[in-house]
Amino acid sequence: MATIFTRIANGEIPSYKCAESEDFYAFLDISPLSEGHTLVIPKKTEDDYVFNLDEKTYEGLWAFARKVAVALKAAVPCKRVGVAVLGMEVPHTHIHLVPLQTEGDLDFRKERPVVSDERKAEIAAAILKEYEKL
Repeated sequence: MATIFTRIANGEIPSYKCAESEDFYAFLDISPLSEGHTLVIPKKTEDDYVFNLDEKTYEGLWAFARKVAVALKAAVPCKRVGVAVLGMEVPHTHIHLVPLQTEGDLDFRKERPVVSDERKAEIAAAILKEYEKL
């Protein structure tokens, strides 16, 4: 059975798409650490451990994530975009890209902000617009 992230990338479950290529997909986290918190996934593998990916997929995922991070920083005011690879919530490799003002913004134990659906749509559209410029 496909993971929830595969179903999202396939369009079976709605998401706030931030970027997409033939092999990778980026979308807003439904429980963000901050506005603009984006998840980046490979489309063609569901392995849940980033270091199990074949070399081409691993390198492609990070290159795609870099491009998404550049677009994210341009679209969402922040000092920096933080990166985390935990992979324990969903059994599908994913990279968290989190807009940061402080290091504490990358604490997964903190209370999550409430972001309206309208705001999520605005943010995703802004990130996608910046991504398409690259």
